[in-house]
Amino acid sequence: MPSTVLPSIPHRERIPLTNEPLEYADLAVVDLSRGETAEGRMELAAQVADAMSNVGFFYIINHGLSQAQNDRMFDVADVPFSLVPEDEMKAYTTSFEDIGRYLGYKNRRQWHVNGGIYDEIEQYNMDRDVMKEQHPRAMRPLLPEIDSFVKFCHYQVLYPILRLLALGLGLPEETFVKIHGFDDNNETSIRFMNFPRAQDEEDKADNVWLKGHTDIGSVSILWSQPISALQILSPDGKWRWIRHIDNALVINAGDVMEFLSGGYYKATIHRVVQPPADQRGHARVGLFYFVKCNDDVKLVPFAESPVLQKHGITRLCDDVDAPTMLEWRNKRTSAYGVTKLEKKENGRIEEEIISGVVVKHYN
Repeated sequence: MPSTVLPSIPHRERIPLTNEPLEYADLAVVDLSRGETAEGRMELAAQVADAMSNVGFFYIINHGLSQAQNDRMFDVADVPFSLVPEDEMKAYTTSFEDIGRYLGYKNRRQWHVNGGIYDEIEQYNMDRDVMKEQHPRAMRPLLPEIDSFVKFCHYQVLYPILRLLALGLGLPEETFVKIHGFDDNNETSIRFMNFPRAQDEEDKADNVWLKGHTDIGSVSILWSQPISALQILSPDGKWRWIRHIDNALVINAGDVMEFLSGGYYKATIHRVVQPPADQRGHARVGLFYFVKCNDDVKLVPFAESPVLQKHGITRLCDDVDAPTMLEWRNKRTSAYGVTKLEKKENGRIEEEIISGVVVKHYN
């Protein structure tokens, strides 16, 4: 991160943690600093493989960014929503379903949640090459800072995770790194999100802000924040909350990692719901790094993995029919929240077919 004087922007005050007795998911906490030696990486690889094969989520601590730098990036993440006029937002708004990728602003009420209620989520999406596109005026002085942050996420966080995931499958350490190049042709990106909602719509949507889903890509990196709202669908079928840990990252596998690992690493269903009563009334700002492999990668399992050969391979589709990353991204992005879904299990689950693969959404 740059050490020079940073542009002045409003500072977001930290919201106190909830005092409500929530049922939290029991997630592994991975100390990334232990991966500096080959022995340490093997130990972490076993921990990560266990987490990804059983739950699909884990925390990372000691990643190299301080709490102050973390706080600063949440201030930056709020700028697209608090300092950009509405008319300028419109100039940087794109139609995701038309272009098949997330870029620029996403409007509120674009995705159907439940019972005729649409989401209230705002997004600002940036290519990892932050200088590639134009941005609102308020964002431009922050671009060098965002650029440094993106490269930190990619090289200092993502690559160590990918190496651990490869080792966990008994594959060469650089196997996944090679298909997630920073300068290669893929749609890995940073996303800032804002989660407001009108109170009178909460009951109609069953307090769900973003219905249960899996992520499109390989790995998602979420910067933990104190306002509780994220839940995962646990293996026993219960929704459990993600606990906040100061300056920690929340990591989860997406569809692509499930494809590539032959089902060994799980793309876990997760959703965003209304925060506990003692945290409501505050805007919930999110900071994400969404990772996708190179566009030309065919999404078939690494069948040479000794771990997969031992435990078996669960294919989401036949290898001959498997989509490329580009095809999967385009189709899932274009369909999300706008296509008519088939209801299952009394409406609790909704399904759609993407590239011959059943994609489930949970209310």
